[in-house]
Amino acid sequence: MYFKKGMTMDPNQPNENEMSEATCPVYDYDYDDSKPMNIAIQGGGAHGAFAWGILDKILEDARIDIEGICATSAGSMNAVAMAYGRMQGGYEGARQLLDTFWKKISEVGAIFSPVKSAPWNTNGDSWNQDFNPGFALFETMTRLLSPYQFNPMNFNPLRNIVEEVIDFDVLRRCPRTKLYISTTKVRTGKVRVFQTSEISLDVVLASACLPYLFQAVEINGEYYWDGGYMGNPALFPLLYHTESRDVLIVHINPMIREELPTTSMDIMNRLNEITFNSSLLKEMREIALATKMFEEGWIKDEHKSEIKHMLLHSIRADEKLKELSVASKFNTDWKFLTHLKELGRKAAQEWLDTHFEKVGEESTIDLRGQFQDLGVDHVG
Repeated sequence: MYFKKGMTMDPNQPNENEMSEATCPVYDYDYDDSKPMNIAIQGGGAHGAFAWGILDKILEDARIDIEGICATSAGSMNAVAMAYGRMQGGYEGARQLLDTFWKKISEVGAIFSPVKSAPWNTNGDSWNQDFNPGFALFETMTRLLSPYQFNPMNFNPLRNIVEEVIDFDVLRRCPRTKLYISTTKVRTGKVRVFQTSEISLDVVLASACLPYLFQAVEINGEYYWDGGYMGNPALFPLLYHTESRDVLIVHINPMIREELPTTSMDIMNRLNEITFNSSLLKEMREIALATKMFEEGWIKDEHKSEIKHMLLHSIRADEKLKELSVASKFNTDWKFLTHLKELGRKAAQEWLDTHFEKVGEESTIDLRGQFQDLGVDHVG
């Protein structure tokens, strides 16, 4: 996979690198000595609060200048809230708007979420709510009926929340933080990435449209489902349309689980994680191969200037979120969300303490070891 600079995602859409800062109506207040970096954020329902915590710590630290964000589902919600908040008041404005957004998620979830924690629930086991009667009923209903049957009016509580906190007319005119939101085309099964100038309320809702919960979102005659099926998130826009070589991947779905899942709930949970990690793993393998070709001299010197040598970093949820199940992705209890936020803040602080000095210099993940481990796992 060759990463040629300036490639266009869609020939019918404008390249945001050509957009003028003058189109941005609001100015932000960031730091001159920060290092530029892109961020890729996975989706994961309420577990997106873990990414909220990561963003909160990075914004508070202020040593990283976030150039571009690619995101899916709950990651898309975090991305647009952060970008719009940054326009309004710099990094502190971004932190405040993220707090506001997640508080509203909790308030609305107290009414509509199928998973509600009891007041005495204060640990990870009880937060899972696998055997909560409400969740059991919800699981049964969504297996027997489609959203076109149980929700014919197509009510989506997220619509009012996102519409209340984000002015998309303003957001679209500001390329300061480049946004790339992943969706899945229902008709073709292909990923469709919307960039800042195209982003609307419907685009964000499409990125988070789980097909067993919500009716497909129509945008310009095309129907879309959750972007996690084909791009969780799609990384290629950051390779083609940003200047920074560094990408920090925020993992929400654990990549590795050592224990064999044997219960019905555990099997469903692991299948969910594998499904929503598969597209990212594929891109990471392609990046690992391209990096190998670049570093080992497979590419002629006269062509190296056309190739973007990526530096990859990651904050993984394997240890932090491994005790949480699929059911907890619907848990919007404020104590639970703020618990995940604190886990994210701690994970980000650990990453900053260990790896910040390497930003702009080298990757901090073992691309070959993790994504190019050709061996018996790849035979047959």
